[in-house]
Amino acid sequence: MTLDRGQLENILERLPSLTVGLIGDLFLDRYFEIDPDRTEVSIETGLDAYQVVRVRNQPGALGTVMNNLAALGVGRLVPITVIGEDGLGDDLMRALRSIPVEETGILRSDTRLTPTYLKPLVMENGQPPRELNRLDVRSREPLSPEWRRRVSEELSRRFAEVDGWIVLDQIDQRDEGVLHADVRETLGNETSRHPEIPVIIDSRKHLGAYAYGSLKGNEHEFRLAAGCDDVEEAVRRLGMRTGRPAFATCGARGICVAESDKRISWVPARVVSGPIDIVGAGDSATAALLCAMLSGVDARCAAAFANLVASITIRQLGTTGTATPAQIRREWESAGV
Repeated sequence: MTLDRGQLENILERLPSLTVGLIGDLFLDRYFEIDPDRTEVSIETGLDAYQVVRVRNQPGALGTVMNNLAALGVGRLVPITVIGEDGLGDDLMRALRSIPVEETGILRSDTRLTPTYLKPLVMENGQPPRELNRLDVRSREPLSPEWRRRVSEELSRRFAEVDGWIVLDQIDQRDEGVLHADVRETLGNETSRHPEIPVIIDSRKHLGAYAYGSLKGNEHEFRLAAGCDDVEEAVRRLGMRTGRPAFATCGARGICVAESDKRISWVPARVVSGPIDIVGAGDSATAALLCAMLSGVDARCAAAFANLVASITIRQLGTTGTATPAQIRREWESAGV
């Protein structure tokens, strides 16, 4: 691990004073906990009717990043997004109120569905939760020009007010999410206008659409965006394009980092034993990377901090995990560094 005690404490002590801006796709994660012993047979269809004994609502996608930032202790979160003017959106707003979120940039449209992941979980005694097929709810067309304008105006208005930005491009279909081409153009302009403000961009399918900021994704996403099979070459190419560090998460192998001087480094993952749940691990790494960068450490130390945080979140089963400063300190000490 390339993170010493002083660097770790410097990162953690800075967190409460930070203001982090976020832009992208905000989802509601709704978990349905099913008791298999209570399953009934539907008279109408003859099919099993699963009996839900608990419903949990949790912010997802951009909300997962916000949850991680809040757990880390970041003092103020400034999201910019569009959700629906519907019941799911109401539940999402209630779920956000337990964390330090400014709500003014969460725009609500009566022509959009609130993006929602419906996650049925079978809860069996002595076993990790078993997830059934997920149901996804969201609008399947681009934001209207009016809503794209409103998002871009909010982004320009707030860009210089924060210490750093996280960009989450969650939706596979290009231009169906918040980060439409018009919004990406505004983001690029603001990033050029304020080069002192770190911007981390995490995109499932469209990393190649961004020529600015620090790109972050998994190794498959980097290969796709760079058009090559070798992850080191992919990270090098995309890092050179933006002129900023780039980070490819590679599971148990750790994070492949392209530093600003074009060097490629591997920062090993923390070894974890027992059952794991990787849902949300990438989002926890994104949050950790920005927090570390804002403390002034180099790209390799930022990646080491991200690995440390992710090693905690993946051990939280049946939910999207987070990591607190106390957990991070304990995990760092257990690593014997």
